[in-house]
Amino acid sequence: MLRTAFIGLGIMGGPMAGHLLAAGYPLTINTRTKSRAQELLARGAKWANTPAEAATNADVVFICVPDTPDVHAVVSGKDGIASATRAGQIVVDHSTISPTATREMAEAVAGKGAKFLDAPVSGGDVGARNATLSIMVGGDEGAFNQARPLLEKMGKTITYCGSSGNGQLTKLVNQILVSVTNLAVSEALTFAKASGLDAAKTVTAVGGGAAGSWQLTNLGPRMLAGDFAPGFMIKLQQKDLRLALQAAKERGVNLNALPLVHRLFDQALAEGRADQGTQALFAVVEKQSRENKK
Repeated sequence: MLRTAFIGLGIMGGPMAGHLLAAGYPLTINTRTKSRAQELLARGAKWANTPAEAATNADVVFICVPDTPDVHAVVSGKDGIASATRAGQIVVDHSTISPTATREMAEAVAGKGAKFLDAPVSGGDVGARNATLSIMVGGDEGAFNQARPLLEKMGKTITYCGSSGNGQLTKLVNQILVSVTNLAVSEALTFAKASGLDAAKTVTAVGGGAAGSWQLTNLGPRMLAGDFAPGFMIKLQQKDLRLALQAAKERGVNLNALPLVHRLFDQALAEGRADQGTQALFAVVEKQSRENKK
């Protein structure tokens, strides 16, 4: 079987790596906080002290870290995988980062005969645990076809989006939809509560019709319960929205709702909600509604 390496074992990366191990793929792991690796090590994964060490004997190297600088560090930094990359190797980056930076790293890896796939994911911690993620992939199509059986162990919807960077651009489309829908759910439930409705029954009433969405079904009840535990943290959502706004600016695309939701998430950050789940946007919207009544 293909030998795999997985770098980055956070909320998403840990379960994703676990699915590869469960499927029988030899797995070497590396992450900044070694305690996060203990479960996988107990199940038979091998530990590597650096990304380069993790990549040395791997046929496919997976990366899942928070931001563009983190991927740069894993790929090109001291003890990065670029020092161990070899011809025929495939590097799959599941992080959500700059499409421009993705193309630059793909070129750097190609110089050593390896292939770099940008493969950001959507579906949150639930999708990662249940192997039902949507995975959007850009890069060499032949490398995608080789990696697809492994991707299918982690996700349900695997889509080849075209050349390098297109996976990241598709993920930004996803984040625009997710964040603006999140705002719509937050405002709708704020209105429902202010109108004296049973908000939980309202979610059920409208969720099965044209107003239904993943955000409403999965995050709506958590909003109403005040459950802001992270499936996807606000600070990471804001990072993604900054990438989307920058990409829109580069393309001369004028968007109206995205800057608004970005400003509201900025307010969430100002309130100390960086590590809360994105459903905490509801608390910001509801608070502003109350303040506007005064």
